[in-house]
Amino acid sequence: MTSALAEQWRAARPAMAGLHLDNAACSRQSFAALDAAARHGLHEAEVGGYVAADAATPVLDAGRAAVAALCGLSEAEVVFTTGSLNALDLLLGSWLRDARTLACLPGEYGPNLAVMAAHGFEVRRLPTLEDGRLAIDDAALALQEHPPHLVHLTPVASHRGIVQPLAMVAKLCRELGIPLVVDAAQALGQIDCAVGADVTYSSSRKWIAGPRGVGVLAMRPELTERLTRGVDQLGFGEANVAARVGFSVAVGEHLAYGPENVRARLAELGGITRSLLADVDGWVVVEEREEPSAITTLAPVGGADPEAVREWLLAERRILTTFAGIPRAPMELAEPVLRISPHVDTTAEELEAFAEALISATAATFAG
Repeated sequence: MTSALAEQWRAARPAMAGLHLDNAACSRQSFAALDAAARHGLHEAEVGGYVAADAATPVLDAGRAAVAALCGLSEAEVVFTTGSLNALDLLLGSWLRDARTLACLPGEYGPNLAVMAAHGFEVRRLPTLEDGRLAIDDAALALQEHPPHLVHLTPVASHRGIVQPLAMVAKLCRELGIPLVVDAAQALGQIDCAVGADVTYSSSRKWIAGPRGVGVLAMRPELTERLTRGVDQLGFGEANVAARVGFSVAVGEHLAYGPENVRARLAELGGITRSLLADVDGWVVVEEREEPSAITTLAPVGGADPEAVREWLLAERRILTTFAGIPRAPMELAEPVLRISPHVDTTAEELEAFAEALISATAATFAG
């Protein structure tokens, strides 16, 4: 199945002009998703934007239902947004004014922290192990002794591929009666998110491989009691419906491939990548080899420069990777890192070629 999945995924997309190892930032859309968005744009020109939007209702409803299924929220209220950060902004901006304390990991995404601060939330750090993984027993004690108004968990962070114990946190929060909000921007499509959290939000453009500029906010209906606005007031009246159509097609394709098959292939590629890069001079692989994610994070040692290496790889070898600076996780990240994130169609040979290119890039940009 792994080989067939890789072949199907690659055949369904335009060829990459180089080597794409930046899927944690933005994956490649399929012909079907691109065509669906384009056809909707054409339909807008033919019949008018609002008429075309009404005609797209079945596709959009199917997209919402698919997202709800992936989040384990069969009865969820699902709102389209412009992306993950917009979803969090809508949610926290509507949260009750007298209930604004939240607990999150020290590795929380920097822009998320800015949204939390902008809406007046008091942020409490959850206890972690040395690798940044949640210390679940210590967290249970902390949440029992000083319960916040919500727990915000990012199961897979932007700056490293360590997978947090999402299902265990969901169970703990249910037992304690604390709403759990999940930032699934990196998790949806990469790990199992069907844990029934109270809120799950995500972007289209990462592992689901939809278009940029669209995301989703999925909530349990009863959670609306904690909001100052109804669900029908959270969505934008003016929207890029074509992007929503493209996303709905992409998430449908993800279900057709089999989410468990995609997750298994991504974890396999993560292990291959980490094995190949384990002994490259100038870098330390952050994750354990068996971490069940596709993301590999390289921390520099001895003068390696992640930003310069990223630029060299792109300019000289047309290899796309991610430079992650400290602002991505300002409470945890001590230095910039280089992130590698293959998707299911990446081959072992391509990863070997990357390892060789990384050696050359490191030597060419070495800061001493």
